[in-house]
Amino acid sequence: MNDDSVGEAQIPVVETQGVTKRFAERTVLRAVDLVVQPHEVVTLIGASGSGKSTLLRCLNMLETIDAGRISLFGQDLSDEAVRGELVRRHVGIVFQAFNLFPHKNVLNNITLGPVKALGVSSKDAEERAMSLLDRFGLKEKAREFPDRLSGGQQQRVAIVRAIAMDPELLLLDEVTSALDPELVAEVLDVVRELAHSGMTMLIATHEMNFARDVSSKICFLADGEIAEERTPEELFSDPRDPRTQQFLRTLTNAGRL
Repeated sequence: MNDDSVGEAQIPVVETQGVTKRFAERTVLRAVDLVVQPHEVVTLIGASGSGKSTLLRCLNMLETIDAGRISLFGQDLSDEAVRGELVRRHVGIVFQAFNLFPHKNVLNNITLGPVKALGVSSKDAEERAMSLLDRFGLKEKAREFPDRLSGGQQQRVAIVRAIAMDPELLLLDEVTSALDPELVAEVLDVVRELAHSGMTMLIATHEMNFARDVSSKICFLADGEIAEERTPEELFSDPRDPRTQQFLRTLTNAGRL
């Protein structure tokens, strides 16, 4: 990948063709085909173990694939010239575990990447970080250390840290799963704001109402494959695949939909 390839709106941000991933004898992804266009919010739903997180990790080159092809901004990630660290400059990822540096305060957690990886000056990185913290209601926490923050605040800082790198694509992997229920809303509000601002995102989540609200399209994964890909209105009101129907029925019976 080279920097000139980033931001070309006429090509998909991400395209996968036949992506397959195995761990030992277990096939986790089975011939996954997916396209994410600029400014789309694509949500991955499905039971735990269906392959959602693995797919996100493959897109960020944290996992290698066993078959198929992944293109990012039109460039094949299997090309030997493509370096993982360069991909990760343009693709941010936030995990369910916050992964903040405990020995650095909030401001330093956010500025480290832009200064070290992008060559941004410390002054400019701090100004950008403070602007983002203010945007997401965290400005007063800039000098706090992670252990002084609530789980929701830590996850919001993790998201701010990712977007401080100005990614072309943001991957969110179950970012509310580790939070107490009362903290979930504050994190989802940040993601909603990003969606409304036009950021391209690929989100794995168990929050169905949130997925319905923010998604351009929803992909239901089952047994490592995309069983159904439709708009939120279509998928939730008229699911076609029996596995999707059963999944949504289970959520409804559990009071989660």
